[in-house]
Amino acid sequence: MDSLLKKPLGAARSADVAAEAVDGRRKRSEDSRARIVAAMLELVQSGVMAPGAEQVAEHAGVGLRTVFRHFNDMDSLYREMSAAMEAEIMEVVAKPLKGETWREKLSDMIARRATAFEKMAPYQRAAAVHRHRSPYLEEGHERFSATCRAYLVAILPKAVTARPALLESLDLLLSFETWSRLRREQNLTARRARALVEEIVQKLLD
Repeated sequence: MDSLLKKPLGAARSADVAAEAVDGRRKRSEDSRARIVAAMLELVQSGVMAPGAEQVAEHAGVGLRTVFRHFNDMDSLYREMSAAMEAEIMEVVAKPLKGETWREKLSDMIARRATAFEKMAPYQRAAAVHRHRSPYLEEGHERFSATCRAYLVAILPKAVTARPALLESLDLLLSFETWSRLRREQNLTARRARALVEEIVQKLLD
C-alpha cells in the first residue's frame, strides 16, 4: 500500500519542481526583457540617438545573444521603446483638462503638452532617426500626431474649427515639432518656450 502511495506523491513533487523551473525561467526571461528595454530608454535619455545592440547589452548587463533572443533586430527594440513611451506620454496628454471654459482648457492643454513633450523629446528624436525605414515607427508618429489633433479639436468651439487657417495654426503651435524647434534650434528654456506658445495662441484667438 505504501509503495502505491509513494509513486503518485513522487510524481506530484516532480511536476511541482518542473513547474517551478518553468516559472523561474519565464521570470528571468521577463526580467531580462525589461532590463533591455530600460537600458534602451536610459541610453536614449542620456543622448545616444542610435544605440547599438552591443551598447544596449552592456548597459543592461546581459549578453548580446540575450538581446537578440528577445528582439529579432534593433527595429523591434525601437518599437518596444516607442510603445512604452507612447503609453506613458498619453497618460499625461489624455487626462481630463482643467477649466470651466474652452480657453481655460486650452491653456491647461498647452501646459500639459509642454511637460509631455519635454519628457518625450529624446525618444522622439531617436525614433526620427529610424522612422524612414520603420513603418511601425512612422505609423506610431502619425497616430500620436492625429491623437493630439483630435484632443485639440474636441475642446475648440465651432467658431474656431470652422476657420481652417486658424485651426491649422493652432495645431502647428501645439505640436511636438514646434516644441522641439523652440527648445533645440532656437535654444529657449522650457519655461520660455511654453510662455511663447501660450502668448502666440492667445494673440491668434484675440
